[in-house]
Amino acid sequence: MAPDGVHLDIRGVGKSFGGTRALDEVSVAIRIGSVHAFVGENGAGKSTLGKIVAGVIQPDQGELVLKAEPVSFGSPREALDRGIALVAQEVALVPQRTVAENVFLGAEPRRFGFVRRRRLLERFERVVAGAGFQLPANAVVGSLPLAKQQQVEILRALARDAELIVFDEPTAALSAVEVQRFHEIVRSLAGSGRTVILVSHFLNEILELADTVTILRDGRVVRTAPAAGETEDTLVAAMLGRSVGRTYPPKQHPPTDADVALRVRDLTAAGVHGASLDVRAGEIVGLAGLVGAGRSELARAIFGAVPATAAELTAGAAPLPGGPLGSIRARLTMIPESRKDDGLLLRRPVRENVSLASIRAFSRFSLVRRRLEAKRVREALTSVAATSALETQPAALSGGNQQKLMFARALLAQPRVLIADEPTRGVDVGAKRDLYRLIVDLAAGGVAVLLISNEVEEILGLSHRVLVMRAGRVVAELEGDRMTEEAILAASFGRSLVAAG
Repeated sequence: MAPDGVHLDIRGVGKSFGGTRALDEVSVAIRIGSVHAFVGENGAGKSTLGKIVAGVIQPDQGELVLKAEPVSFGSPREALDRGIALVAQEVALVPQRTVAENVFLGAEPRRFGFVRRRRLLERFERVVAGAGFQLPANAVVGSLPLAKQQQVEILRALARDAELIVFDEPTAALSAVEVQRFHEIVRSLAGSGRTVILVSHFLNEILELADTVTILRDGRVVRTAPAAGETEDTLVAAMLGRSVGRTYPPKQHPPTDADVALRVRDLTAAGVHGASLDVRAGEIVGLAGLVGAGRSELARAIFGAVPATAAELTAGAAPLPGGPLGSIRARLTMIPESRKDDGLLLRRPVRENVSLASIRAFSRFSLVRRRLEAKRVREALTSVAATSALETQPAALSGGNQQKLMFARALLAQPRVLIADEPTRGVDVGAKRDLYRLIVDLAAGGVAVLLISNEVEEILGLSHRVLVMRAGRVVAELEGDRMTEEAILAASFGRSLVAAG
């Protein structure tokens, strides 16, 4: 047993990426059986610290002491061999393999070199039953929505009997019901003596789950303190070095006679069954519902990213020509749910990522006018308060800055319609407020916005009107006093609610 019940002692850890100092002399003691949260703005170093603990990144200086023994991990496998697992913000699964195969990947029960399939399925059923998830063993992971893939990541850590689990933004893609189940899992892990490190932007989640909070700013520890003595306001002030309002920008309602900028009638696609909606110029329409209700599928079908049929699909007065390129030319742009899979070219420069959808505007005789491209990209980056380092690769940026690149790309395309699918996923509280202001300003300038979010508060705080989806259909429309969390949840679950009627 470690002295004083310390599971992991992080001593003077430092890490640099090029000329950027990500962590500077960070020291934190993580106690056995506790839930210890790392919080901070994007770029504060919290995810880097979690990855160092899990062996994904090696520190430049300092040391880790695991139960009184100095350790050094050259890979996640080495950390896992010592009982430390990571559930990362961006899933790292094999999409062509089944759920059960991913859960036990590299740890399959074997005999004479062959995988014992029946034994693997038996072990899977025990793990999934203990977690309380509804995941079919033989489903191909690549066919699952992002929230379900996140659950596969959690199961993989549980299946390896890890003593210390690092969760990096584990609930960013989960519904309210799934978040509650995840909270129960975390409490169960801590109650059984396991240690949890939780990296999250959801301050209410931190306060609900954590025993101890370490606040990071600019790669340094601001303080480590009991969570019971913190509030959302004290956390925000420590993260930013100043207090900041967390309210949503005031809504500017569109004119009552505003034209319909996006019209969808009886759209059918994979996961969508005859959905219809209108979004007027200058209006923010929130699309709510449980994970799996078909919201992202509807967004991708409207944008032309997947095959679909519709009785009517128009942007302005003109039919959408089909395909993402046709949508972009019709000035309908989209910020996808997964920036890693669908949003960014992580190994290409920031400049190329931002100008990608508008490259025709910078080209003459099939040659890109680099000076004009750089000028317009810088202007777009300034508008979203993002990095101005045009040749930096997005892979080197924090999640929040990556998200801002996609907003900059959308701005550069001068949209009349913007579909924003989980636009603040993995973004800290300060950057969220910047993006909220940007969305509201776009609508005030006449852009029609279709907003998808798992955060009901975000939907209510930004939207003029809310549509609720269930089982691939739009089942409710809420506005004015009828826009409440209770009404959204009732419609999502198919229940009647007097207050919403």
